[in-house]
Amino acid sequence: MPQHLVTDFTAYISGRQLFDPAQKVLLAVSGGVDSIVMAWLFKNAGYRAGIAHCNFQLRGEESERDEAFVRNMAATLELPLHVVKFDTNAYVAGHRVTIQIAAREMRYQWLEEVRAAEGYAYIATAHHMQDSVETALMNFAKGTGIAGLHGILPKQERLIRPLLFTEKDRLIAYAAMNNISFVEDSSNITDKYTRNYFRHQVIPRLQEAFPGFVKNMSGTIERVREAEILYQEALAKHRKRLLFQQGNTWMVPVLKLQKTIPLQTIAWELFRTFGCSSAQTQQVLSLLESESGRYVDTASHRIVRNRQWLLITPLATAASPLVVIEPGQQHIHFGGGQLQVREQERGNAGIPASPEIAWLDAAQVSFPLILRKWKQGDYFYPLGMPKKKKVSRFLIDQKLSMPQKENVWVLESNKRIVWLVGMRVDDRVKITPKTKTVLSITFAK
Repeated sequence: MPQHLVTDFTAYISGRQLFDPAQKVLLAVSGGVDSIVMAWLFKNAGYRAGIAHCNFQLRGEESERDEAFVRNMAATLELPLHVVKFDTNAYVAGHRVTIQIAAREMRYQWLEEVRAAEGYAYIATAHHMQDSVETALMNFAKGTGIAGLHGILPKQERLIRPLLFTEKDRLIAYAAMNNISFVEDSSNITDKYTRNYFRHQVIPRLQEAFPGFVKNMSGTIERVREAEILYQEALAKHRKRLLFQQGNTWMVPVLKLQKTIPLQTIAWELFRTFGCSSAQTQQVLSLLESESGRYVDTASHRIVRNRQWLLITPLATAASPLVVIEPGQQHIHFGGGQLQVREQERGNAGIPASPEIAWLDAAQVSFPLILRKWKQGDYFYPLGMPKKKKVSRFLIDQKLSMPQKENVWVLESNKRIVWLVGMRVDDRVKITPKTKTVLSITFAK
């Protein structure tokens, strides 16, 4: 019943531990019935609160009307007021997003700024039971995992939704019983937005067929939330046995993943954190039966089959720059590590065997040197070989994984490769009995 709304409201806040009554809460108030009733409930329950209103300047005089209404209400309730005017259309043009996304991004960024600056503990929005049901239904219709079925959460970091316990009818009835005025947003009437279509067309039909639909669905959502806790605990165990990290590369053992049950669900949860879409999950699973070298590029990563592993590495965001090394430079830092360069007399010392140290005949090398990542078509004469070899073929022979190949750098002198950095010197610049001066280069990651 409407008269019990304040009691149920305080019980929900206490039971969910949404906030400490001693804390201040910033209320996001549009002027519609939901947020207006929320403000009155906070006032009547004795909680400390402030009002925040966003004027997106999208509906002309109606936007100004809403702002004036909220200003008057805040004065009536004797609550602090914070108002902002946004140039929403300019934001849309500048960020190339929809009006809905623009409004959401600007709104929550500003609310957080006000919360932090004015000492509020939380931001409260007026989402109610129907809103949560709408969200779950929309996600279900679009296709989702279990996380998409938990509806709107009561609490997420500094954001709380203290009206999720009640249906909208009770909010309207409470406003009528207490002569609380509110304003209507004309954009809520149209069905051109997906949420409004579900609100005005889908849910009323379901309510006709199942009179208790919204409450029943809300109860199901609550059970899904609890099931999700168990689900996440199980996922954590699978991630621990299937996902290993080495530097910026993640590794998944092929045989273990193949034997995992249920494979589709675990794979989806495992790879979606690396930018893998639902549609790409099957492509990634096909790598389990492919030869080495096959890969799938997600939005943010590359997943490569490499023998008995799937290797996951971030996609390069930009081409690696060329590094020019001038005579006299001794310390060079680059994307793959660092080089130390020095000239020395040949002397009687033995040539270092470590691939991280290159001894080049200084007489065969001319500056400036060019340091860059290798590319298709590159070739060199591997030390000890009289014939040239493509770098790509050499790397295959070295049994490097694709991520390792992508991190190979070469050193050029006079447009010819003189060293595959950290791997092999070119035969044309090797140390010979005639060498008098050595160009010594040491590589460290």
